[in-house]
Amino acid sequence: MKKNYLLALLSAFLLWLAWPPFSFTAPLLFIAFIPLLFALEDIMRNNYSKKGQKIFLTAGLTCLAWNTASIYWVFNAMNAVMPTVIAMLISLIPFGLGALLMTLAFRLYYQLRKRNNFIISAGGLISFWISYEFLHQSWDLSFPWMTLGNGFASMHQIIQWYEYTGVYGGTLWVWLSNLFLFQIIYNYRFNKPTKILVPVIGWGAFIIIPISLSLTIYNQYEEHLNPSEIVVVQPNVDPYAKYGSMPVETQIENLIRLSDSVAAPNTEFFIWPETAIPEMTNEEDIYSSPIYYRLQDFLNKYKNGNLLSGIESYFLYDSAKTTTARPLESGEFVDYFNAAVMFENAGKVQFYHKSKLVPGVEQLPFASSLAFMKPLFAAFGGTTGGYGRQKEPSVFYSQSGIGAAPVICYESIWGDYVSKYVKEGAQFIAVITNDGWWGNTSGKDQHLDYAKLRAIETRRWVVRSANTGISAFINQRGDIVQQTKWWEPTALKQEINLNEEITFYTNKGDYLAYLGSIASIIFLGIILFKLKKR
Repeated sequence: MKKNYLLALLSAFLLWLAWPPFSFTAPLLFIAFIPLLFALEDIMRNNYSKKGQKIFLTAGLTCLAWNTASIYWVFNAMNAVMPTVIAMLISLIPFGLGALLMTLAFRLYYQLRKRNNFIISAGGLISFWISYEFLHQSWDLSFPWMTLGNGFASMHQIIQWYEYTGVYGGTLWVWLSNLFLFQIIYNYRFNKPTKILVPVIGWGAFIIIPISLSLTIYNQYEEHLNPSEIVVVQPNVDPYAKYGSMPVETQIENLIRLSDSVAAPNTEFFIWPETAIPEMTNEEDIYSSPIYYRLQDFLNKYKNGNLLSGIESYFLYDSAKTTTARPLESGEFVDYFNAAVMFENAGKVQFYHKSKLVPGVEQLPFASSLAFMKPLFAAFGGTTGGYGRQKEPSVFYSQSGIGAAPVICYESIWGDYVSKYVKEGAQFIAVITNDGWWGNTSGKDQHLDYAKLRAIETRRWVVRSANTGISAFINQRGDIVQQTKWWEPTALKQEINLNEEITFYTNKGDYLAYLGSIASIIFLGIILFKLKKR
């Protein structure tokens, strides 16, 4: 078994090396699972006791090591808003839960292999894996950061066809490649076929043809000219000093100063990062707020100016109208929101409430069933575990009719969710985030790379404003046209092209995930039927 564990660790190493933010290593994904597949094959074919347990432990070693090495920075984000011990425990959700679900896919693969041929079993493994990824982006403990298709984000030129498949097309590509090559190598080692060249060429074509198609799309893609000038601001406010130690007015004036430093009279949108307006604001009283008047004064200098910013807001009710509403001593109820707001120079204000909330930090998972734990989460500090949300995305429209998608931080890793903004009329995507909690780790770089996938899937410019970096402009091909340095106060200006066309993926969404989930139910039925027959 020692050899098998070493093979499992080799797969984990290859997966980690292939993962963003490493550049030009993504093709390692095409072979990364092969050492693990050989380890599992050895367990299945040899006279080991408790084979199911050994399959689980071997595959689990790969998945846990890969996950932890790739998203080690999650602890930084958790520790920023809660005590260290609690942060360590909650970090186990992304570290361990994702790995557990991956491992279950391999365990079910073993159940199929016991009584079915390799082709059926391989189909089951792919389906179980896609089902795990779909589940992990859909339930209350969602964290789709490690979806296999995300692994190509650092080499976006070779996955331009994501506009048809989304990231699940990448997941399918990776697994078909690994299983195809594994079967070729296995047959060569143990069956000694006389014709090895043909299947090897076939495997190579399976890799080269999609890449060639993608490069053709990439080189021939032309944006329709529909210009709009955008300014993104990176204020570089230390997230630990943001509240209390720095006056709200000072932060607002700094944002305005940076905006004015690069803006032109025809600038149409100013994009400020997540919670850039740090004062907790009553949405019903926004028009009488001193901040509102100051921002209107700022926008008056720009004829078609709009300000899209992050803000922390709240809304009062006379009864508990939502599951996240909290009682006040006055008898009223309140919902707090991690929100986006857009101010027009004509005076109109629009709000969007973040929907995809971070489990344990911004929401209590399975809140309806675990409502009795609300006091415990509230004790961790502030609004931890208790933000309100809106169920569906909404688009901000300027007075001139331009639609902007306000995507807040964590939401940008959901391709299907971001596509809903586009179907609602968004002509560009504004990602507002505060990656400063993570520190100078690979987390901020991965987050930036994933934004390129959203640009390809929707063929929309992504305008990214990050509090401490990395802010950027990403065109419709996924190219980073401009970007800032980490931990540097600055502003960038760029003329982007608005787009109204709808891609196949935007129209159909994660159809591959639905197909994979249906297939996994069929394969589960095969397993249960064989067990019953036995």
